[in-house]
Amino acid sequence: MDHKQVPSLAGAWLDGELPADSRIEMEAHLAGCADCRERIDAERAFLARLKSTATYHPAPGGLAARLSQALRAEETKNVVPLKHRSRPGISWRGTALAASFVLAVLLSGGIGYMGSLPASGDLITQQIVDSHVRSLLANHLTDVTSTDQHTVKPWFNGHLDTAPPVKNFAGEGFPLIGGRLDYIDHRPVAAMVYRHGLHPINLFVWADPAKTAGQPSVTERQGYNIRHWVQGDLTYWLISDVEADQLAALEALLRKGE
Repeated sequence: MDHKQVPSLAGAWLDGELPADSRIEMEAHLAGCADCRERIDAERAFLARLKSTATYHPAPGGLAARLSQALRAEETKNVVPLKHRSRPGISWRGTALAASFVLAVLLSGGIGYMGSLPASGDLITQQIVDSHVRSLLANHLTDVTSTDQHTVKPWFNGHLDTAPPVKNFAGEGFPLIGGRLDYIDHRPVAAMVYRHGLHPINLFVWADPAKTAGQPSVTERQGYNIRHWVQGDLTYWLISDVEADQLAALEALLRKGE
């Protein structure tokens, strides 16, 4: 891969849509080319600015099924025997086609249902996204920059009541690059920062004794993959534009190391 190919592939690479062989070539080229890395960082920051202004409200459960049912009822009601059909008699098709289009877009996840407000858990998810985006826009990923977990963990000791567990998984492809203080759900929280290739990953951790361990959640918001779980009295949130299976691999490492 050379410089000329990078601009045309940058968007697909940032969105995690490149085939595996092309992704490997792209990452190998970026590892040795400062100019192309700068180009990619600029495009990543631009996309982050766009995502930071976007809003999303998930459709309520059952909406797609209700629309599909209404569409079928409309089609049944408007069926006219062929011998009785006249030119104006086909006007129902416009309604059916419009409903079909709305349903297709909803099923594909293209739009959210704007009539509903997000629940409290969803508000925290959005805060996680916003904090991740801010860290990229402001070039403020870390307050303490170090790959040494024995440097990062003591730094949190003086800034939070509860020091989070800090691990470095450089050998597994997820090197620790540092940590910072952030603010989520009306409280200061620890943010540990990892990288996978050229993708920054934020891990937010805070103590919440009121939370109980349940099923972990996996979601996607504004182009970012997000994973959330509770272990003991600590709440964990992982977020990145890295591929979903890679983020799952980091979660597994974090859980194993706890």
